[in-house]
Amino acid sequence: MSNHDLQRYVSEELHWDPKIDDSAIAVSAEDGVVTLRGTLGSFREKREAKKDAQRVYGVKSVKNELQLRILNEDRRADADLRGDVLQALMLDSMVPSTIDAKADNGKVTLSGTANWRFQRDEAESVASNIRGVISIENDVDLVPPAPSAHDVASSIENAMERNAKLDAESVEVKSENGTITLSGTVSSWADHDQAVDAAWAAPGVTRVKDHIVVLY
Repeated sequence: MSNHDLQRYVSEELHWDPKIDDSAIAVSAEDGVVTLRGTLGSFREKREAKKDAQRVYGVKSVKNELQLRILNEDRRADADLRGDVLQALMLDSMVPSTIDAKADNGKVTLSGTANWRFQRDEAESVASNIRGVISIENDVDLVPPAPSAHDVASSIENAMERNAKLDAESVEVKSENGTITLSGTVSSWADHDQAVDAAWAAPGVTRVKDHIVVLY
């Protein structure tokens, strides 16, 4: 795929998403690497724009250089911003009460512990929706639940085999002291993400080393 075509496809994908202002985003592409530049009004838009670009076939990586412009009426005192973030976290049943937050000039830092990566990711997603947030530092530590009796690597491989769209045989899984190493090749970023998600879903996993290569 040419750089011009990839740039056009990413731009069209951004235009298709009503949650972001695509007119404020400039897209460039070179050898599968897409760069996003421009100025947006919320941190959530910045996150969503990167996700949109990653979905496009042919994209190998995304450099998210989008900047934020927080209008005066959206600027928040640190105490108010932290309070709203904590309230939102508390209301989400997927976020454990062991996660805390602090705010400094619009920059939110999440801390504490969680048993699963999806809980840590959910906390970040919730915080990104709060008005006035300009960036998020996710320092939540993963503390695995009680060790499982079954073999972690085998459970991950079985999960991959159950996925009809994923060629499980092309991905190698190694497990050591809670760290999973994934290697091999897949044919799309969707397959890549599914393999990584399967690894993170296994009990006792605290780290995933992603060495998977996407080959179109």
